[in-house]
Amino acid sequence: MAKSPIVGVEIREVPIRVGQFLKLAGLAEDGGQAKALLEAGEVMVNGRPETRRGAQLTAGDVVAVGDRRARPVLPRPGPTD
Repeated sequence: MAKSPIVGVEIREVPIRVGQFLKLAGLAEDGGQAKALLEAGEVMVNGRPETRRGAQLTAGDVVAVGDRRARPVLPRPGPTD
C-alpha cells in the first residue's frame, strides 16, 4: 500500500504546537478531537508516536494521522519592490 502524499501547510512562525497544527492542517476538526487523537496514540510525528498536545513542531516535520500526512512549511519570501 502506497503512502499518501505529504501536504504542505503554511504556518506563520515556528515552532507550532502539534495540537494547533492538527487543527490547522485539517487532521482534527477541533481542539477536543486533536486531544483525543493524541491521547489515543493515533498521531505520528516523524514516524514516532506523539501524545503531547504541546509538543513543538518545526518546518519540515511530518505529522500523520491514519493515512493522512502533513508538514508545516513557512511562507516563501515574495519579490521585493
